[in-house]
Amino acid sequence: MNARKFFKKKYQRKTEIDPDEIFLDSENIPGFDVYQMEGRIEQPIAKRALMALSFFFAAVAVIFILRAFTLQIYQGQAYFDISQNNSLKHEPVFAERGVIYDRNNLELAWNAEHKEGEPFPERLYRFPGFAHLLGYVNYPARDSSGFYWNTEFVGRSGAEKDFNSILRGQNGMSILEVNALNEVQSDNFFSPAINGDNLVLSVDARVQEKLSVLIEEYARISDFTGGAGVIMDIRSGEILALTSVPEYDSHILSSGSDQESINKYLTDRRKIFLNRAIQGLYSPGSTIKPFIAFGVLNEHIIDPLKKILSTGSISIPNPYRPDEPYIFKDFKPRGWVDLKQAIAVSSNVYFYVVGGGYQGQKGIGISNIKKYTELFGLGAKTGVNLIGEKSGVVPDPEWKEKNFPGESWRLGDTYHTAIGQYGFQVTPIQMVRAAAAIANKGDLIIPTVLKTDNPSAIERHIDLPIEDFNFIHESMREVVLSGSGQALAYLPVKVAIKTGTAETGPDNKYTHSWIIGFFPYENPRYSFTIAMERSSSEAMGTATVIARDLFDWMNIYTPEYFQSSQN
Repeated sequence: MNARKFFKKKYQRKTEIDPDEIFLDSENIPGFDVYQMEGRIEQPIAKRALMALSFFFAAVAVIFILRAFTLQIYQGQAYFDISQNNSLKHEPVFAERGVIYDRNNLELAWNAEHKEGEPFPERLYRFPGFAHLLGYVNYPARDSSGFYWNTEFVGRSGAEKDFNSILRGQNGMSILEVNALNEVQSDNFFSPAINGDNLVLSVDARVQEKLSVLIEEYARISDFTGGAGVIMDIRSGEILALTSVPEYDSHILSSGSDQESINKYLTDRRKIFLNRAIQGLYSPGSTIKPFIAFGVLNEHIIDPLKKILSTGSISIPNPYRPDEPYIFKDFKPRGWVDLKQAIAVSSNVYFYVVGGGYQGQKGIGISNIKKYTELFGLGAKTGVNLIGEKSGVVPDPEWKEKNFPGESWRLGDTYHTAIGQYGFQVTPIQMVRAAAAIANKGDLIIPTVLKTDNPSAIERHIDLPIEDFNFIHESMREVVLSGSGQALAYLPVKVAIKTGTAETGPDNKYTHSWIIGFFPYENPRYSFTIAMERSSSEAMGTATVIARDLFDWMNIYTPEYFQSSQN
């Protein structure tokens, strides 16, 4: 048998299937999932599909090669020139500054409508009466090439400066691709700005504005250099009004465009930029007498019912010129007055005697004058949350030695200090806080210009007998009923006050006009002070007249502040 026949025979035998084998295999069919193509015989990929895929990848490669050739060879020089001229420009996205509101949500400082094409809105301010409280800002600035060398709004004074971190927000950033002509080619990156937070002040815009207008009007009529007024809640320390005259226009300073007006501000002899409410230092005059009276009562140096005769002056010997005694004058003869009457009619003679002593009557002396006035915070910063507050001076022998070396303290210095003269200097905000401590019977409050649900901190409690506070309350009410403040006797609200006139300038040629007090008298809620700076002696009662006009106006437009509260 040849080989061909052998293999053919063998193959034929192997392909023959026995019927028993068929039945035997049917019992062992595997569990293929035919729907998942299990058990199917794999077929090789067709040559046609492989050829198509190869042609596709080859075409992609050719396209990339042609594009690279175009960019690198054919147009390479053009794109090189563009890359040389283009650069990335960082443009700030300005945050919108927070709005400043008064206690009734009236806008005091806000942003103008954003004009198209301008990178940031203009800052606007309520005016008049708010310049020193609000201050002004410096805008972001750029050089001639358009580069912003200052990218922030910067508060320069007032609340804009004091609370700048709250108001300013956080700038964003835009990165632009520009050519040599500063033309934008594309935007690459953008980070949004975070706007500043709003701020609510404790002031009532209506009261503040009216007080400012009155001070400005009477300063002009009576030729005062300026003036300031403050009203404060005696329990929370919230400032209801804080104004200073003269003032600047915050908008003019922020924009910087009206250079003529700015130059006038800088050269004005009235010191336009001085916030007289917290920085003006003035002799308090007779407004100091209630605080001296606390010392008189607490040191028991005289029965408050004992009367002292005021003939218009007292004199003490002059050791250098015996024939020329020192004369200490009153404004006019007051007759026989006790402590309460001396406060009411503002008798200088009475306070000369109880301050420094005279003809056998002991005085409290300069150390106690300093002690009791400083007890009420005079001569020290109040801690109000406004930058730039001044401290002031309560004179004593150490102060005199420092400022007038070699000169000793004399009895006459004590006399003058006892009536708020000599080197005595206080700010209006110190006086309004001191008046508040009388009104609330001993709590020395830290003032605040922010409206808050949390009361301001009490710096300390003045530990004096409640009977002394009641006596001073009655005495200050008597100023209105029978003394120097009778212009306020017929107001719709009962007030307790102390007036004051402080002599100043060469030969005491000029005067400051003062008033301090609190209201409503029966259940005090607010203290106030008005100080008019430097005019002739004929204008010495001006502060009282301003207070009268203000309270008459408030009775019509803001009567809620005259309501007694038991809270």
